[in-house]
Amino acid sequence: MKIDELMEGVKTVGIAGHVRPDGDCVGSCMGTYLYITKNYPDVKAEVFLENIPEELSFIKDTDKINHDFKTDVESFDLFFCIDCEKGRLGGAEKLFDAAKKTVNIDHHVSNPGTGDITYIVPTASSACELVYDCVNEEKMDAEIAKSIYTGIVTDTGVFKYNSTSQKTYETAGKLVSYGFDFTSLIDHVFYEKTYLQNQILGRALLESILLMDGRCIVSVVSRQTMDFYGVKGSDLDGIVNQLQLTIGVDCAIFMYEEEPLLYRVSLRSNGAVDVSKVAKLMGGGGHVRASGCTVNGTSHDVINNLSKYIHQQLYATE
Repeated sequence: MKIDELMEGVKTVGIAGHVRPDGDCVGSCMGTYLYITKNYPDVKAEVFLENIPEELSFIKDTDKINHDFKTDVESFDLFFCIDCEKGRLGGAEKLFDAAKKTVNIDHHVSNPGTGDITYIVPTASSACELVYDCVNEEKMDAEIAKSIYTGIVTDTGVFKYNSTSQKTYETAGKLVSYGFDFTSLIDHVFYEKTYLQNQILGRALLESILLMDGRCIVSVVSRQTMDFYGVKGSDLDGIVNQLQLTIGVDCAIFMYEEEPLLYRVSLRSNGAVDVSKVAKLMGGGGHVRASGCTVNGTSHDVINNLSKYIHQQLYATE
């Protein structure tokens, strides 16, 4: 599927990704937007996303993102749903449904395909890798490449996750050839933290506990703790990855209290546990080694329920 082949006669394009957008969602949506606006300047294009993480605001034209999902376009000629199925578009789902032609680009195995045209490759490292497949590299520039590279870097954990393939490296190599500072980009997006973010990371690590003979690690940050430090949910990004690096741990659970008795849960695995199955049972989804869900209940109830499903996998043959 090539974007250029879809643009004939198109005057309006809508682009949207999932609720609570991450690096791959923002990178893939903005990469698509920048490609279209560069090569089709007469087309009216809009990106619809919830508020994005501050560290991603360096991507060109993120200040033009439509966060309130209000537009004067009644029915877009073409609408892209990227990095998710349409049910996770939030306020943009109604715009997707009203569009004349819809496209779904995604790499999540749980996506059944929603759209007139679907390009879904569960083995791909990221939605950004798939967006790169859909553009003409001769019509790219450094800003488009930087946006797409950002999503690949974030969704592969800087090329660490097992979804990283030879093709991923080849794509990344082509992208850096456009001449942006990829070293600073990686530091800024993946490693740099504010003083408060380091404090809450330290607190989460200090108060973590080991379960299942040390094979599972759990950490919970309460609403009270978040208010004390003055941090938001986005300030907690990366904590679950640090937990997963603990020697002997096969699965990591990180939770924070979004509101009273409502927890956002992140799950990571080294492969011994398919956390996408665990997340799906709790109403969420994701990948084999990285998934998430939002769960109601006390922290103890949530941990007990998650632990039950994780234990079943870890000790299935014992």
